[in-house]
Amino acid sequence: MSELSHVDDTGVVRMVDVGGKEPSRRRAVARAEVRMGAETARRLRELPKGDALATAQVAGIMAAKRTAELIPLCHPLPLSHIAVELEVGGGEVTILATAETIAQTGVEMEALTAASVAALTVYDMAKAVDKELEITGVRLVEKSKVPA
Repeated sequence: MSELSHVDDTGVVRMVDVGGKEPSRRRAVARAEVRMGAETARRLRELPKGDALATAQVAGIMAAKRTAELIPLCHPLPLSHIAVELEVGGGEVTILATAETIAQTGVEMEALTAASVAALTVYDMAKAVDKELEITGVRLVEKSKVPA
């Protein structure tokens, strides 16, 4: 395993210096899942537009835009695209969050933040009817970098 990028040789935390890097087109996709009972999933599926899933989608987008405020050593990035998709299955809501930018550093944290906050929002909206909710599988599933 390589050295931690946010810790200097003396063990002091620091923001990574990306000033010497060329901007690249960067994309990251993160996934999260909220597991729940089948009845809770059915109720979420049957809600009209403007419902809990739309609220979670907007919350994820807003969170991605504020990642640098939430995670102390993240660089603020000019996001060119954020998408948060939610799919209700038989006993879960699957969330895919995509973040894109042209910058000197990646957008993994923005995608992960979007997926996490969207999952937390689903949890918040459904906790009154399902005491067994579980957020699981938050992970980066894709990242790419190509010259701008």
